[in-house]
Amino acid sequence: MTTDLEQLEAQALADLSSADDAASLETWRVKYIGSKGLVKGAMAGMKDVPKEQKPAFGKRANEIKKSVEAAFEARQGALADVGPAGPKLDVTEPGVAESFGVGRRHILTRVRDELVGVFGRMGFEVAEGPELEDDEHNFIKLNIPPEHPARDPIDNFYVDDPATTTTPRMLRSQTSTVQIRVMEDAVAKGWGPPIKVIAPGRVYRPDTVDATHSFMFHQIEGLCIDRGVTMVDLKTTLLQFARAYFGADAEIRLRPSFFPFTEPSAELDMKISLRPDEPPKWIEIGGCGMVDPAVLEACKLDPEEWGGFAFGFGIERIAMGRYGIPDIRWLFENDLRFLEQL
Repeated sequence: MTTDLEQLEAQALADLSSADDAASLETWRVKYIGSKGLVKGAMAGMKDVPKEQKPAFGKRANEIKKSVEAAFEARQGALADVGPAGPKLDVTEPGVAESFGVGRRHILTRVRDELVGVFGRMGFEVAEGPELEDDEHNFIKLNIPPEHPARDPIDNFYVDDPATTTTPRMLRSQTSTVQIRVMEDAVAKGWGPPIKVIAPGRVYRPDTVDATHSFMFHQIEGLCIDRGVTMVDLKTTLLQFARAYFGADAEIRLRPSFFPFTEPSAELDMKISLRPDEPPKWIEIGGCGMVDPAVLEACKLDPEEWGGFAFGFGIERIAMGRYGIPDIRWLFENDLRFLEQL
């Protein structure tokens, strides 16, 4: 029986020396020192050894078991040190940029920051307001009467039922709400007028999604309140913006329109091309006008002393015109084939 143990040890060590990778080493482990391996099986044969030989057999069996296990651990460590073929990789070294897809800001974020930069050079500061608004700031103080169709529940995302709530909450439908909050804050805290701010942010309207409309989109609102402000100041500001952002040959036009919160009011159009192979055409960018006296009074500003202008652009429209994007849906689909081009 002791001779069988010696032969098992020799065969195990011989097979171990030929195991040259993790897979073959694992196969060897299962065969020889696993829970059902040959070494454990040989030790179980101790029951058949004569009583007077059991001490010597048991001692030798334990020696062989320890020897084989030690050889396995040594072989395992040696293979781990060798590693895969080829040069060793220092994982503490910085990665090679060319081997990774380098991330960047989304096109809408970049356009927003570009617009903030352009108006910042004109002296406009950034203002922010809540996306969950109330009816008072979204409509009432903007001179939008209760019977106005813009207040219809079917055209807004109301959180509270407007039929049963005095001042229902809603997802804001325009960034004009920020100009109200800014004027209120200026009066309450005494830091203005003059006021000169822009307010970029998300707005929500239940529009049918198509190539030029979405139920969630981004606007940038501009507001200037001071003494002696006229329509000339508004048009000059918009023209300077267009030429600073789209180039010295940019063309704009103002078409008479109506908004409850401005008087007079106008639509701002810009001549741009949405496709590289198409000639430029007039595209509506947003609305603008002189702040209505009723809006100033609602914010406790004297319209006899103060005047101002306001404008609002769709940031998606600006991005589409700047980068020749014909479909607004592409901006929200997260298609890498599109995003990697911008």
